[in-house]
Parts: sequence; C-alpha cells; structure tokens
Amino acid sequence: MKSIVIVYYSGSGHTALVADSVAKGARSVPDTQVDLLRISGEQIQQGRWKDDATLAKLASADAIVFGTPTYMGGASAQFKAFADATGETWYKRGWSGKLAAGFTSSGSPSGDKLSTLLYLNVFANQHGMLWIPQPNINSAAVGRTDGVNRLGSHTGVMAQNTGAPGTPPVLDSGDATTAELLGRQVATIAKRL
Repeated sequence: MKSIVIVYYSGSGHTALVADSVAKGARSVPDTQVDLLRISGEQIQQGRWKDDATLAKLASADAIVFGTPTYMGGASAQFKAFADATGETWYKRGWSGKLAAGFTSSGSPSGDKLSTLLYLNVFANQHGMLWIPQPNINSAAVGRTDGVNRLGSHTGVMAQNTGAPGTPPVLDSGDATTAELLGRQVATIAKRL
C-alpha cells in the first residue's frame, strides 16, 4: 500500500476543492492510501507553525503533494509558516527521495501562480524530493475541449476560482480533472517505485 499525503492551506475553500480532486485521482489507483492534511491558523502560535502529528504523517508518506493559494504572487503565509517549520526534517533529510508535486489557485487566470509553483518545487528540492510535474499538455493545444490544463502549466496544477468574491468557491471542471490527473500520476509513479 502506497501512502500519498496532500498537505495544503485553503483560505476561501477553493484550494480545498483542488486538494479533494487531487485526492480523488490518487485514490483511483489501487492500493493507494490518501490523507488530506489541511493547515490551519490554530496550528500557528506566535508566528510559528507546530503540529507533530502532521509531521509524523508526512514522514511515513511515499509522496507528498503540496497546495496553497497564490496570494500577492506567492504562497500563503500559513503555508510558508508550515514550510519554515520543516527545518529539522530538512536537516535530517527526512523527506529525501520522497515524491513531491504541487498545486495552487487564485481568482485570476494567471495571478502569478507560476511563482507559487516554483516556490513549491524549490521547497521540495531543498528537501531532496523528486518532483512530479503536471502530466498533461493544454487541451486546446491538441484540439480537445475538455479544459484539461486549460491554464497551461506543466510545473504543477494551476486552478482558478471563477466564483464572485464573497460567494462559495467554484472549481472549473477542467481544473478539477487536471488535479485528478495529477493525483493519479503521483500515485501511479509511487506504485511503480
């Protein structure tokens, strides 16, 4: 049984919808256990994130998928607090050799989401992890109309909250499918290894 852990922060609930789609895709691969771990403000005390149970779950995972909304061109402060708290894990090389992938969302089609995905990639590289890119080319580039990878990212999944501010989050069906395909890709590679 392979273990995939999706650790993410979601402010409005949109990034949580993307995380759910990644989990759905990973669960479609037989013999895969998937855990969703949502970073919360309660885990942050005096600016420092702490949750030993989450770190223990991540230590036992075969793959970790990171997710955060893109705020002001970068990862959310809550996700960054989590990342900063993994210094001891980094020092001990606790995640070295694990698989990694990532996703982000924002309200606009671009919103500088690439900078967030690059941050997640560098974070994984700092830990010695093996990054799995988003596996699908833009559907429009090959004449499909299903919206898969509609925002054209290969580093990870980019999603757009198309709902009006202050309304419940809405996940585009193409973004949901793209996230599912990333989850399936991570679980398939984990199973192969």
